[in-house]
Amino acid sequence: MRSLTKLGMICLVTLIAGCGASGGKNGAKSKSTTSNAPPVRDERLFSDAINFDDPGETIWDVFGSSKAEQTVQVNRYLWTASLDVLGFLPVQSVDPFTGLIITGYGTPPGGGRSYRATVHIKDPALDARSLNVSLHSKGGTVNAATTRAVEDAILSRARQLRISDSRL
Repeated sequence: MRSLTKLGMICLVTLIAGCGASGGKNGAKSKSTTSNAPPVRDERLFSDAINFDDPGETIWDVFGSSKAEQTVQVNRYLWTASLDVLGFLPVQSVDPFTGLIITGYGTPPGGGRSYRATVHIKDPALDARSLNVSLHSKGGTVNAATTRAVEDAILSRARQLRISDSRL
């Protein structure tokens, strides 16, 4: 108990000494030079400084939700259907928070041409406007009819998943 009290006193003295180390009013150091020139302040260094005089900003704002956060909802049926339909392609990158699926090159069953797909699900609605599919082959972009057929297959599979889920 006695050592805890000593430790507390040492911490308190260190804290108080640290606050008064700079000396002078408002923490300004006393000048030892005779120069009357004002200190040079580079505004580029202080342009992004936090304004502590603003009563709307506190230390606890760091732990709260940020205004820059944005929640994007993705339709789970479109997400699952996209992974089902494009299951023959190797998945390179998946981000369920933004609704982005990026695959590598792969050959569909029974086909000879290899494709790569990027799927973006933009909305939580089970709707064709929520789905954006981009197909590429090693020779360049794929014609619109093939891309439309893949989009239709994903939408059909998503509707099947929705119907089977509602029967539960």
